[in-house]
Amino acid sequence: MTEMRRTLLWVVFSMSLVLLWDGWNKHNGHPSMFGPAAASKTVAPGAAPAGSASSAQSTSSVPAPSGSVGTPLSATPVADAASAVSSRKVQIETDLIKATIDTQGGSVVHLEMLKQADHIDRTRNEVLFDESATRLYKAQTGLIGAQGAAALPNHLTVFDVAPGALTLTQGQDQLSVKLVSPSVGGVTLTKTYTFHRGSYVVGVRHEVSNESSAPVTPQVYYQLLRDGNPPSGESSFYSTFTGPAIYTDASKFKKIDFKVIEKRGAAEKPDHDTAADNGWVAMVQHYFATAWLLGATADDKSPREFFTRKVDVNQYSVGMVVPMGTLAPGATQAVDSRLFAGPQEENMLSQIAPGLDLVKDYGWLTILSRPLFWLLTQLHGFLGNWGWSIVGLVVLLKIAFFWLNATAYKSMAKMKAIGPKVAEMRERLKDKPQQMQQEMMRIYREEKVNPLGGCLPIFVQMPFFIALYWVLLASVEMRNAPWIGWLTDLSAKDPYFILPILMTLTSLLQTWLNPTPPDPVQAKMMWIMPLAFSVMFFYFPAGLVLYWLTNNILSIAQQYLINKKLGVLGK
Repeated sequence: MTEMRRTLLWVVFSMSLVLLWDGWNKHNGHPSMFGPAAASKTVAPGAAPAGSASSAQSTSSVPAPSGSVGTPLSATPVADAASAVSSRKVQIETDLIKATIDTQGGSVVHLEMLKQADHIDRTRNEVLFDESATRLYKAQTGLIGAQGAAALPNHLTVFDVAPGALTLTQGQDQLSVKLVSPSVGGVTLTKTYTFHRGSYVVGVRHEVSNESSAPVTPQVYYQLLRDGNPPSGESSFYSTFTGPAIYTDASKFKKIDFKVIEKRGAAEKPDHDTAADNGWVAMVQHYFATAWLLGATADDKSPREFFTRKVDVNQYSVGMVVPMGTLAPGATQAVDSRLFAGPQEENMLSQIAPGLDLVKDYGWLTILSRPLFWLLTQLHGFLGNWGWSIVGLVVLLKIAFFWLNATAYKSMAKMKAIGPKVAEMRERLKDKPQQMQQEMMRIYREEKVNPLGGCLPIFVQMPFFIALYWVLLASVEMRNAPWIGWLTDLSAKDPYFILPILMTLTSLLQTWLNPTPPDPVQAKMMWIMPLAFSVMFFYFPAGLVLYWLTNNILSIAQQYLINKKLGVLGK
């Protein structure tokens, strides 16, 4: 039975190593041991880098007209004469963001968050949308018409910027920037971006005017275009999701891996909803997200189509198409939408749109992670420091599981107390395995020891501590959050490795307090396991190491007192 308990713990440890190694492989673009090879993250020979001038054609793909909602979408390059006109960049600044709009298409091609420092260089702001030699990530919109109809203004059309302010001044609550297209196919498109003080949500209105003598049936498309590379500065020792996501009331939140889009055939139906009268599309990465939300409010029920596709080498898009119906000659019609681009602050996201808070990925233990995050924020409201809030949360969890832990530690202490007797018996009966097993069971009965008594409490608590792990890994609140002294960022590794060293020492102390396996090989492995496990924590975020270290210290204190009470210290 002792061997069974050790085997269970060894299996848990081994699987943890395997999963972490697999996550490291996937993060670095290597094939997963449990799935197909990841999409290529390199540019094909002779191809232009994403975002370069020569790659303009590859990023010009827009959804082909679908004819009816629910019909699969394809990619068709669309251009017009106006796209030959020189474009320029317009910079808008509010209290939270600095955005750049390219007059070609009226696309958002750069957006930096003024309240979020870059993870690598804290003198710079964190950038989301970007169009440079190293990154392609932008928000595009435009119009498409019926099959075979003339081209309409799209994200290749060069717009004119209407006169007006481009900076949100003190005392001003909102700022509107208007862009007007030339007439393309007899249709004029006016895009109006409305920026709000204290908000990462930008209102976007598309006003379509039919200046031709014939009716038109325009559709508005919204898409987020991105390369398939992970954000810079991501750790190789843990993996987080980067890629498109689609939400509908029917299927809820659905993440789509870049590698799935890469492998999907042109005629193959995507494995996500393609039509609904609700929902939104997003691009998700660690700590941040962007999303297109239809309607000026969250309750818009306009029909829409969803699509994901590969645009070019290492370029992918997610988006939606909204039919506007038939527009008579001389008529004007408007469609409202919102563009979110900001941090994954859970409380803020839940107020913007249904399900938007799901872009903050808690993994498969969301049901536990959400209340733990709520409790963590309550502690932060009281303590005012995220580091001490983590310590406080672990203390509360240890209090909640105090009696369960006490049962486990008493069982371990009893196992430690009878260790010499079991070792002597195993040596005496090493050539008689059947008799050895019977004798061991007799000793357990006489000493009233359950060899599995220390395992059940561990397995009961494991989901809670895994959930807390994901809370700390996913919470943008940890970015650049200081604790004490040298620790100025709980989302980054300890610069001096002080916390990982302390965690390693406390793990070894816990091993010493536990009963020693009678098998010498198992006994050595019990010392090697915490050492091997601790190596990975040297590069984990400091907040994660802090929570594990706090748990170790409290566990040691409880186990020490129980061992001392039962008189088994040093055995």
